[in-house]
Amino acid sequence: MVRKCTLFIRGIEVKGTYMYKPPSKAIVLARGLGTRMRADQVEAELSEEQSRIAAQGIKALMPVLGEMTMLEVIVHRLYDSGFNEVCLVIGPEHDAIRDLCRRKQINADFAVQEKALGTADAVLSAENLIYGDELFLVVNSDNLYPVDSLRRLRAINRAGLLGFEREALIAKGNIPAERIAKFATLEVGEDGYLSRIAEKPESVEPESLISMNAWLFSPMIFEACRTIEPSIRNEYEIASAVEYAMTQLGERYKVVPSDEGVLDLSSRADIVSVSRFLEAA
Repeated sequence: MVRKCTLFIRGIEVKGTYMYKPPSKAIVLARGLGTRMRADQVEAELSEEQSRIAAQGIKALMPVLGEMTMLEVIVHRLYDSGFNEVCLVIGPEHDAIRDLCRRKQINADFAVQEKALGTADAVLSAENLIYGDELFLVVNSDNLYPVDSLRRLRAINRAGLLGFEREALIAKGNIPAERIAKFATLEVGEDGYLSRIAEKPESVEPESLISMNAWLFSPMIFEACRTIEPSIRNEYEIASAVEYAMTQLGERYKVVPSDEGVLDLSSRADIVSVSRFLEAA
């Protein structure tokens, strides 16, 4: 992003303007309750440890590549993408995640979301870890995003998000078509910027890009997260905050198209497929 200014923070001066430095910080939303994971009764091919973690619903701790957990794979991919500062948004009860980071020597900061009030509230809980005008990545803890796509998102150096091709998600990931049909779709202008997010659309055009909740935010998102009302699910959601930032604050989000796949760990049935994809890589 380039802005007119005479004074700036942590930026690079360019003829009276400044540009954000390439972002290095990633916020991983690991506060989820894991309701579907805990309720799911599928146990086929799960190890004893996988079954134990599934019963707790803490997806970040799930072993998915030998003894390597979902969180470790996420962190490795973030590092490979250029995001070498990791912040985990966790619940006050998630001492096991802190313990894993200590044991595995994962250098991470922590933000505590006291109650699971939605993704926008989770982002807001990490506000004190963002300094000045720096950009930062936000991703889920139950998705594994392709490194190349994350690198390209980082390279735009302005607020934006990844938009995934529907057919690529089906062909190159583990998410079934019927589940993808329920995901939010993106309406993108001719200039490549987001114009609207369609949550749970009734019908999906084959060429529509899909949101998998991989965002590059500026600190402007915090004002939006503080201002929005809860959704019909009584949650404060990122999509609502983004819409507010666009319509009320003038923020623009560049959409980075991706023809790669994403691995999703929503239920116990996904554990085996995620592991198989990782082992074959």
